[in-house]
Amino acid sequence: MSSEGSHGPTPGYLVWRLSTKWRVAVDRALAPMGLTHAQYALLSSLYGMRQAGLRPSQREMADHTGLEALYVSKLARALEADGLIERVRDAKDSRAVRLTLTESGREAVRPAMDTVQALMDRLLAPLGGRDDFRTTAFVRDLTALLDAPLEPPY
Repeated sequence: MSSEGSHGPTPGYLVWRLSTKWRVAVDRALAPMGLTHAQYALLSSLYGMRQAGLRPSQREMADHTGLEALYVSKLARALEADGLIERVRDAKDSRAVRLTLTESGREAVRPAMDTVQALMDRLLAPLGGRDDFRTTAFVRDLTALLDAPLEPPY
């Protein structure tokens, strides 16, 4: 699976491995708080969007997090059952469901965000930390790759 040829591992393999390593690290760091990486992604995104005055739909949350829309729907229902978010039908579009953090959700996500920030400091230490020019370049390059449209196969 390593996709290693005579020239070493491919960029795709390395990105996949790094993504997996970091997801596992976040899962382990958040486990004592009763959260998974996916739950954290949804809750912290809602926290940030709320700060920006946004109230996203489940579809918008799927687009924002990169998670599948069906998975976001299931995740949102579970988080609602736990009292961490509210799901409300959009008055203007009955197909859309808007998401908001509850007070319990805000209380749960704040310490989780601190934990993940401390973890990111450790994970980015080999590049000089969050504020190093190498991390800035890394983020810029990853953003360029993520922003590039996928061409449909012909």
